[in-house]
Amino acid sequence: MAMNGKLLARARNVLEQRRIGNEQALEARRTEIYALLPTVREIERDLNRLLIGISLSALQRGENISAALDSVRVRASDLEARRAKLLLSAGYPADYIDEKPICSLCGDSGFVNGQVCACLTELYENELKKDLSSLPGAGDESFDNFDLTYYSSERRGEKGRSPRERMRVNLDICRDYARTFHSKSVNLLFQGDTGLGKTYLSVCIARAVATKGFSVVYDTAVSALGRFEAQRFGRDSGESFEAADQIRRYMECDLLLLDDLGTEMPGGFSASAVYTLLNTRLVAGKPMVISTNLDYDELRRRYTPQIVSRLEGEFLNLSFAGSDIRLQKKERGLA
Repeated sequence: MAMNGKLLARARNVLEQRRIGNEQALEARRTEIYALLPTVREIERDLNRLLIGISLSALQRGENISAALDSVRVRASDLEARRAKLLLSAGYPADYIDEKPICSLCGDSGFVNGQVCACLTELYENELKKDLSSLPGAGDESFDNFDLTYYSSERRGEKGRSPRERMRVNLDICRDYARTFHSKSVNLLFQGDTGLGKTYLSVCIARAVATKGFSVVYDTAVSALGRFEAQRFGRDSGESFEAADQIRRYMECDLLLLDDLGTEMPGGFSASAVYTLLNTRLVAGKPMVISTNLDYDELRRRYTPQIVSRLEGEFLNLSFAGSDIRLQKKERGLA
């Protein structure tokens, strides 16, 4: 699995915090034992002096440290045995104050022979799940589960496509888009009435692209515009900082999915924020998938010519057709 650098950095930070916590716990155990069994501390000091002395002596004489250690192994074993006996007699495990990494494979470094360790891979996957947890739906959305039977196979006119035929094309485009996604992929604009699968296919793309190692951010237009408002008009610095951090993610992620464009409150500030979001990513060449219930005429009435021009000229339009799937499921007793 390819790994996204930002997610990997987050995973490594979690690993580092675990390592620090493990060291602090070890220090607490040693403090506890040294207070209860002062002799153990003296034994530890003797062991350290012995090892340091041997190392210095080997370096001064140009000897191999391993060979030098062999010469004092009996003495060191005696000291370790005394320490273990004292700990056991006090009701503690013999290795209670030994330094033990959480991961025995990599020693909590995260890497083994230059390869990512299984422990870091697990943490990375956890971070990926956190990002995907913000997606709507049940979590099992996939292109294979997209049910075309909800779309009518009846054609309108002799040359027109049926809703099912149109949605089959959309499904194939979305599947191929996710499969071949790269940093310069085209932008997609999903247009159609509510309940036709726009959000579902957006989520399918998000999951597939994220698992390839790209950073993906999904949000609704209402929520995204709320972040811009909080950044500008936030009552406290914490709220503004959090909003600014999320906006930075909107701008910098590999793929941004903006759902339900047109449901946000209309107005000059909203239009300005939409333009900023669109223009910043378009200038940077960063792909977007935007869904809206509005057709182009409705978009022109709601947004400035600059915004509509970008939506018309910079996005591949996928028109969604059919009847509200949510209502169909309700009628079938599936909702």
